[in-house]
Amino acid sequence: MKLEVIFCKKLRLKYISHLDIVRLFQRAIRRAALPVTLSQGFTPHYKIGFSNALKLGVESEGERAVFAIDNWMDPEEFKTRINEKLPEGIQVVECKKKF
Repeated sequence: MKLEVIFCKKLRLKYISHLDIVRLFQRAIRRAALPVTLSQGFTPHYKIGFSNALKLGVESEGERAVFAIDNWMDPEEFKTRINEKLPEGIQVVECKKKF
């Protein structure tokens, strides 16, 4: 199952890089104990696909990411649980099942 997430990047967090955003979401997934799929191999990592990177210092209301999920999960529950672990300035606005 795949979930498509739309998130916003605002306030002071507009000054962090794309790679830091990726790490931030990985940490939030771990802390929220979400069932995101791990890759197979020697160094497993979460299967997350992000849209194009923003320039540093640019705010956004509609950044996209796609998460591969192991088990079925309600998109609203995913949104609620990950938003609890994300810092102020990054917020998941919408979460829906991707076909």
